[in-house]
Amino acid sequence: MQMAVATDSAAQPVPRLVLVDGSGYIFRAYHALPPLTRPDGTPVGAVYGFTSMLMKTLESLHATHVAVIFDAARHTFRNEIYPSYKANRAETPEDLIPQFPIVREATRSLNIPSIEMDHYEADDLIASYAKAAVAKGMDVMVVSSDKDLMQLISERVCLYDPMKQREIRAEQVLEKFGVPPEKVIEVQALIGDSVDNVPGVPGIGPKTAAELIQAFGTLDEVLARAGEIKQQKRRESLIEFAPQARISYELVKLKHDVPLPVPLEELVCKEPDPATLIGFLQAQNFKSMTQKMQQRYGAYAAADTPEVVAAPPVRTHYSLVRDEATLRQWVAKAQAAGVVAVDTETTGLLPMQAGLVGVSLSVTAGEACYIPLAHVQEVIAKAASQGSLFGDEDTASATTALQRVEGQLEASQALAILKPMLEDPAVLKVGQNIKYDALMFRRLGIDVSPVDDSMLLSYVLSAGKNLHNMDDLAQQHLGHKTISFKDVVGTGKAQIGFAQVPLERACDYAAEDADITLRLYQTLKRQVVEAKLLTVYESIERPLIDVIVAMEAAGIKADPHFLRQLSAEFELQINQLEKTIHELAGRSFNIASPKQLGDILFDEMKLSGGKKSSKTGAYSTGAEVLEELAAQGHVICEKVLQWRQLSKLKSTYTDALVEQINPQTGRIHTSFSMAVTTTGRLSSSDPNLQNIPIRSTEGKRIREAFVAEEGMRLISADYSQIELRLLAHVAQIEVLQQAFRDGADIHAATASQMFGVPQSQVDSELRRRAKSINFGIIYGISAHGLAAQLGISRTEAASYIEAYFAKYPGIKDYMEQTKAFAHTHGYVATLFGRRIHVPEINSSNPNMRAFQERAAINAPLQGTAADIIKKAMVRVHEELKAHFPDARLLLQVHDELIVECPAAQAEAVAARVKAVMSGAAHLSVPLLVEAGIGHNWGEIH
Repeated sequence: MQMAVATDSAAQPVPRLVLVDGSGYIFRAYHALPPLTRPDGTPVGAVYGFTSMLMKTLESLHATHVAVIFDAARHTFRNEIYPSYKANRAETPEDLIPQFPIVREATRSLNIPSIEMDHYEADDLIASYAKAAVAKGMDVMVVSSDKDLMQLISERVCLYDPMKQREIRAEQVLEKFGVPPEKVIEVQALIGDSVDNVPGVPGIGPKTAAELIQAFGTLDEVLARAGEIKQQKRRESLIEFAPQARISYELVKLKHDVPLPVPLEELVCKEPDPATLIGFLQAQNFKSMTQKMQQRYGAYAAADTPEVVAAPPVRTHYSLVRDEATLRQWVAKAQAAGVVAVDTETTGLLPMQAGLVGVSLSVTAGEACYIPLAHVQEVIAKAASQGSLFGDEDTASATTALQRVEGQLEASQALAILKPMLEDPAVLKVGQNIKYDALMFRRLGIDVSPVDDSMLLSYVLSAGKNLHNMDDLAQQHLGHKTISFKDVVGTGKAQIGFAQVPLERACDYAAEDADITLRLYQTLKRQVVEAKLLTVYESIERPLIDVIVAMEAAGIKADPHFLRQLSAEFELQINQLEKTIHELAGRSFNIASPKQLGDILFDEMKLSGGKKSSKTGAYSTGAEVLEELAAQGHVICEKVLQWRQLSKLKSTYTDALVEQINPQTGRIHTSFSMAVTTTGRLSSSDPNLQNIPIRSTEGKRIREAFVAEEGMRLISADYSQIELRLLAHVAQIEVLQQAFRDGADIHAATASQMFGVPQSQVDSELRRRAKSINFGIIYGISAHGLAAQLGISRTEAASYIEAYFAKYPGIKDYMEQTKAFAHTHGYVATLFGRRIHVPEINSSNPNMRAFQERAAINAPLQGTAADIIKKAMVRVHEELKAHFPDARLLLQVHDELIVECPAAQAEAVAARVKAVMSGAAHLSVPLLVEAGIGHNWGEIH
C-alpha cells in the first residue's frame, strides 16, 4: 500500500512517523458499523471497519514510518497510583472480545508493526515514540481524536482526527482547553475525567480550570495559593481536594520514557505482501475489500473469489453550468428524456440546517453537469482586532475573508429555472438517498416529485447482505471507484468546506455523483424487476419517500423548560438512589464502576452467582446478572438498575434533547433512515426517538416534553399486538384467530388453552406467564430466557414451551418451514414479498446458526409489521392532505404514528387515522388500532 513521503519547503524528504491509536480505532469501528460475521460465525464487524479505516488513513497521510499502538490490558501502573482509575468503564461487549487478536492480525497483514506493552497504556507508548522521533528530527502525526493526547502537540507533533479528517494543532487545543498543549495536563488534573474516573477537583469545570492555570501558571501554584482565590466555594474545594488534584495530575500525565518495544528505525513504511494481505481478507470473507486488493495485486487473485462484474467502460463528460442559457438547455434535456438524476452539495449533513452550495444533474450515462451556486474563495482583508483580555490597544491586522466566486448563477435565479422541471410530474427525479435532496429543496420552496432512489432499490434487493451507500454500490455494480469526498476537500489542517472547493474540482466530484446515481438506477431498477421485487419497491418504499420528507420537515415541538425541569428531577432521584444504594451496601462506592459494584455485591455482601471475567478479572454486573439477583429479592440490585436507567435517560434525553431543538423552528427534527435495518423497519437518529422506554414512568415523563403547538393536539395511533396477530395469521392458528376476531384477551385465552382452566378463572399470574410465552415465541425464546423472565426453573420453562407447541402445533410447523426455507434460499419473505436475507443461516458455528434461525423465524413477522405500518403511513399522509390539510404526520415509532392537528378536528382525525391503519392489510384477524388525543405525547399513553 504505497504511502507518499512528506517534503519540506526545500523539497527534501522530511521523515514523518504516523502513530495510529489502534485501540481507539477498534471501538470506533465497532460502534460505527453493523454486526458482521465470518461463515464460521466469528464476529468481524469491528475488524472490517478497522481494516478499512487503516487502509484509507495510510493512503491519505504522508508517512515514512508507521506503527499501530494498542492497549495491552486495562490494568496499568496508573491503577497502582489510583485503584479506581477507569473502574467505571463499561465491560467490553462480548462480540468484540474475539475481534481483538484478529485486528492485530489485520495490522500485520498490512505489514505495519503492531505494538503494545504490559503495564502501560497505548498513549504512553505513543508519547514515548513521539519524543524519540522528534529527537531524531522527524515530524510526528498521531492518528487519534483522544483529548488526552493533545498534551503531546508541539511544532513537530500534531494529531489527526480520522473521523473529521482534520489535523489538530496548538490552536485547536487552545480553543478546546483555553490553554496551550503544554498546559493541558494542568487543566485536566483540575477538571478530572468521569469516563476514566480521574477525580479532579469537584466544582472546577474546563473554563474555570483554564482561568486558574492562566492566572497562576501551574497546578502546584494554583494549589499553593488557593487561599488567595476570592470565590469561597472554589477556594474551599481547591484546598480540600488538593491531594486529589495531584493524583489526577499523575493519572493524566503521559509517560515519555517507556522503553520502545520496536526500534524506531524498524517502523519504516513497507508495502504489504500481496499473498498475505489477500489471504487475510479472504479468510475474513471481506469480499469487496478482497476484490480491491486483487485489482491492485492482480497476479494474486484467488480462483474461488468472484470477480467484480464491471459494466462496460463509460466515457464521461462533466461540465460546469455558469449561465442561464446553459442551465435552460439542461432542463430541456431532462424534460425531453423524462428521467434525470439529481444531487445536491451542501454545507452540512443535517438538511434542516445546511446551506445549498450547488446542484448536479445527469440525463445520459457518462454525461453530467454541476451548477455552482454558493462557492467562495479566500481574499485578504484588513480588520481591527478587538484587543487582548489585558486591555491592550486595538491593532489593525491583515486577515482573510471569504468572497463569492465570480461566474456563478444566483441561487434564486437557478432555482427558479430548475423548479418547474423538479416539480414536473412528467419528469422522474432520481437520487441516491433522495430524501435528503428533496428536504433541501423543500426548504427552498420546491416540492420535488415524482422521485426514485437507487439506495432504496438496493435495499429492496439485498437488505441484510450489503451496505447501500454510493461508493460500495458503484464498486459492486459498476466496477467503478468513485472520487472520495476527502480527495476534494482535503484532510487535516488543510481541509476546507465544499463551498471553498475550486469550481473545476467541485464539478468532477458533484457531476460524478449524479452520473453514478443515474447508472446505478438503470442497473438496479432492472435487477429489481428481474427479482420480482418491483411491487415491494413501488407500493411500499418509493411512495414513503414523500411522507418521510414531510415528516422530517415538520418535526415535533419540544418544551425546553420542561426538559430542564425533568433533568433536575432525575438528578434528585439519582442522588437519592445513590444514597440508598450506599446505605444498603454499608459504605460509599462508585456505582458506575462495574468492578467496585461487583466487589460490593459478591465479595462484601456475599451474594451468590458472581462470575469473574477471564479477561478483566472483575465480576460481571451486566443487566442480566442484576435482574436475576433483583428477582431473588436483593433490593440493592433493583436500585442499581433504577440508577442506571435514570442516569442513561438523563444524559441521553433530558440533557441532550434541549440541544437538539432547531433554533429556527423550535422543533426537533429527527432523521428517519430508510435503508438501515434488516427487516424493513425505519430507524430514527439525531435524536433517536424510538429508544425512549415505552412502559416506564420516566419514559412517559420524557414523552410529556413533546407537545402540540398552541390550539393543536397530538394524536397517537398504535397497532395492538400486531406481531402476535400476524403469527396467528401466518401459522393458521384457528383458536388464536377466533380469539382475536372475538376481541378476547389473547393472553388470557392462551393461558386457558395451555393450563386447562376456563378463561374466567385465569388469574393474573397465569395471564402473565401466557403473555411472556406469547411474546417470547415470536422471538424464539429459549427455556433459559423464559425461566429468567418468569423466575422459574429451566425445566418448568421448557415444559411451558412444549405445552405451547402442543396446543398450537401450527406455530411449530411454521417455524420449521421458515427455517427450512431460509437454509435453502438464504432469505425469508414478508407477506408482501420483501426479502430479508440471513446470510449466516448455514454457518458451521452452532451458536451463530441458532441465532440466524431465530432471526429467520421472527423476520417475516417483524418485516410484515414494518410493511403494514409503512403502507399505513402513505395512506394516512394522503388522507390528511385530502381531508384535513391542517393536520400532519410527525413521527413513526415502532407500531405507533403521531399526528398533529387542530384541536377542533382531533376526534375526526383520530377516527380517520384509525380506520386507515386498520385497513392497511387484509388478514384472517382484525388489525386493532388504539388511538388517543392529548396536549403532549406522554399524556396520551
